[in-house]
Amino acid sequence: MITAGIIGATGYAGVELFRLLLAHESVKKIAVSSVSFEGQSIDDLYPSLYSLKALHNGQGMAEKCGGLLEDAQTVVEKSDIVFTALPHGLAEQYAEICVKTGKKLIDLSADFRFDQDEAIFAQWYKKNWERPGVHAEAAYGLPELYREKIRAARIVGNPGCYVTSAILALLPALKHGMVDTNTVIVDSKSGVTGAGRNNAMTYNFCECGESISVYAVGSHRHQPEIKHHCDIAAGKDCGIVFTPHLLPMSRGIITDVYAPLSEQFMAKAAGEGILEKIRVCYADFYRDEPFVRVLREGKMPATRNVRYSNYCDIQVFAVLGNKMLQVVSVLDNMVKGAAGQAVQNMNLLASFPETQGLEMIPPAF
Repeated sequence: MITAGIIGATGYAGVELFRLLLAHESVKKIAVSSVSFEGQSIDDLYPSLYSLKALHNGQGMAEKCGGLLEDAQTVVEKSDIVFTALPHGLAEQYAEICVKTGKKLIDLSADFRFDQDEAIFAQWYKKNWERPGVHAEAAYGLPELYREKIRAARIVGNPGCYVTSAILALLPALKHGMVDTNTVIVDSKSGVTGAGRNNAMTYNFCECGESISVYAVGSHRHQPEIKHHCDIAAGKDCGIVFTPHLLPMSRGIITDVYAPLSEQFMAKAAGEGILEKIRVCYADFYRDEPFVRVLREGKMPATRNVRYSNYCDIQVFAVLGNKMLQVVSVLDNMVKGAAGQAVQNMNLLASFPETQGLEMIPPAF
């Protein structure tokens, strides 16, 4: 049993993390902080949390978490594992404290997503690392790619939501040399919570409702993150073209990736059928992954089928006369794309069953 702390508990990712940890049977206590709402009760801000009773071990929210938002330093002192759900550039100070005091930290911002490559982070986030030494303790938090590194880490950089959907769609193809990596197109569409609890006019209902819009073409900060880890998976340079879109729904991501099939793969697959070979490769690759579901032939991914869950659903296609791979992936950007994946990483760090606290089944409608 552990005490978990959340610094930045009142943003969308932070409160989703709080919701999941309340029902986690190996989390005995939760400490929460928020600069904006310190001293207030979290269920005043999110009334859905009011007077929760039916939780593991008979604990209600009052027993598991007093609900009052404290200062960040107090949260760190109380906790065994700390989650930071803060704007980019603020997690390093808490990571340093955790490393010095033998605690562990999972960061939901971009601060620890680029391994030792400070130059990429500085280029895209316009900020240098202030405590470069702590980055040697970090692992990238995509379990399907870095599970053993995560188990041994002191700090975990939780992946971006777009990145998770893109890399999980591409990972088997990159590992098997299935595609020509010179041009890989990643076309993603996200619900509005992907922007965080944001007051900007763009995300108001009257501005984004009944409309789909593209944004940050060629300049989205998840592009270098996708490329960085695709390069590692492929063992060579990947030419990633990433385009994000805003969908008029609260949560969910759907990603289409396209890449030409490699001549070597097409030659190997010619005898048994290219699409069948692709399907077998994907099914075998994810056979033992608890949260990636390769759908049966003819089944189409839909965001409603993963809503409120930690699943990523994937379907594969051979298009353009069987010369190009198309993969469609869907996930809940607030769960597998943020808080759920953070809990999955906590389970790995703490040697809990990886699926613990994440067994929720998506609603049927």
